[in-house]
Amino acid sequence: MKQITSLREQRRSGVWTALFLAAAVAAGLTSCIPLDRPASTAPPTAGPPIPAGSGAAAAIPPFSHVFVIVMENREYGQIIGAPDAPYLNQLASTYGLARRYYAITHPSLPNYLALLSGSVQGIANDCPTCEVEAPNLVDQLERHGRTWIAYVEDLPAPCFNGPFAGGPGSVLGTSGYVRRHNPFMYFRDIGRDPSRCQHVVPLTRLDADLASGYLPTLVWITPNLEHDMHSGSTREGDIWLSGLVPRLLASPAWQNGGVLFITWDEGQTNDGCCGNAAGGHVPTLVIAARGRRAFASDQPYTHYSLLRTIEEAWQLGYLGHAADPTTRSMADFFR
Repeated sequence: MKQITSLREQRRSGVWTALFLAAAVAAGLTSCIPLDRPASTAPPTAGPPIPAGSGAAAAIPPFSHVFVIVMENREYGQIIGAPDAPYLNQLASTYGLARRYYAITHPSLPNYLALLSGSVQGIANDCPTCEVEAPNLVDQLERHGRTWIAYVEDLPAPCFNGPFAGGPGSVLGTSGYVRRHNPFMYFRDIGRDPSRCQHVVPLTRLDADLASGYLPTLVWITPNLEHDMHSGSTREGDIWLSGLVPRLLASPAWQNGGVLFITWDEGQTNDGCCGNAAGGHVPTLVIAARGRRAFASDQPYTHYSLLRTIEEAWQLGYLGHAADPTTRSMADFFR
């Protein structure tokens, strides 16, 4: 981004950005469905179920709970071995580290959609107000009687579907909440369903849920723009995680067979693998209560692998590229 050289210019930029995004919102969400992905009237499908007792499914334990934290914009070498990420490196040396894990593409949003649906859904930018109509992980979870909540930092309220929140910094993309890091609200059958989008909540609710002993089987956590390293430093993100992760690992939900995945949406290169990923070589940690300790995997993985791992653990079937022959589940992290 071009550096803003004066407070007056910063304010002018923020005003014009806000006006532009407000106009986009006024134009309506429906108009932002990608033209190459017409709205479908058919019910979502999640692909063929995984046969019970199959070799692929048996390799992944049936997690009690899955936690997912998505950070932003770091290559593997910017985190692993970096002096400004001591807590993350402590986790990597204690639990599991994917040495060859790749994001799907650039920029951010398509990677979030890939994690939740096995496809970038025809999106090639960070569109602030668009939506997609496609099968997704929430469909799978609810079909199989599992629960979910997305805890999103600086989200003003459940079901909030605006492009940003949190003051001028969010408009400028330097702090606060942005919709492009909250993939749940991009799926029409979530964002437009009041009963479903009530599960997309401010991160502040997590404290109460931890204290009550209730956590859904899928816990998704999106930090704000400073804590996810998008606009904040690596050190800021590391400190924020050092305050959050120990509370997750102290919960019965994690200790009784849970797993925490910490990944990054994209890197800063076009490195990739597996025929369907070229979004950079990103760090990914696999922190499992019953997983391998002090373990590093050299298997090639992508965001589709993470999705496939969840699907195999809970026998959900496969979405999109999670079903590709080149997509491996992350079975070597578990015992």
